[in-house]
Amino acid sequence: MDPFAPIAAQRQALATVLSRLTPEQWETPSLCDAWTVHELVGHIVVPFDVSMPRVVLEMAKARGNFSKANVALALRAAQASPDELVAAIRANADSHFTPPGHDWHAPLTDTYVHTQDICIPLGLESPADPAQWPVILDFLMSKKARGAFVGRPLPEVRFSATDVPWSAGEGPEAAGPAAALVTTILGRTAIADQLRGPGAAELARYAAGS
Repeated sequence: MDPFAPIAAQRQALATVLSRLTPEQWETPSLCDAWTVHELVGHIVVPFDVSMPRVVLEMAKARGNFSKANVALALRAAQASPDELVAAIRANADSHFTPPGHDWHAPLTDTYVHTQDICIPLGLESPADPAQWPVILDFLMSKKARGAFVGRPLPEVRFSATDVPWSAGEGPEAAGPAAALVTTILGRTAIADQLRGPGAAELARYAAGS
């Protein structure tokens, strides 16, 4: 099976969700930093629409600070209308873009997590294929994911998904839906209260940065 196929399917599913949002929903804060849904979708389409010279220029303006350059690129892309952004996601659903040093696991994780970043604050059911959560969780446990996604050592807990067959790690157990594990591991606390077990509080503190 083409490993990019689930990524394309998730992008199309996300585009369908976005196509049904009201103007007010587009301006709702997402779970991703201080970005609104509109700004986050701008970030999602950056790899499709932004040229390498533009990336280099923004990096230079930010004096090499990738986070600042990333925000600037997202806000620039978010100047497009919601319809234009949805069309860009659909048109590039089959893109095989991967960040330098990464394979398909990175865009798979990115697409699934940003779908949660949009659906959770809007109270919408996420159109995520449950079969991909173990793949994403395995990736987040890997050393390769630490720099680009996790950014710091994970707490010493036993991660256990209750809705898909997956577990990893040693220590007090933090158990719950795979989406809650993924988002909490990545510093989102919005659905950390869905986790149970003696390690749940430790993982929630980790997500909150304390």
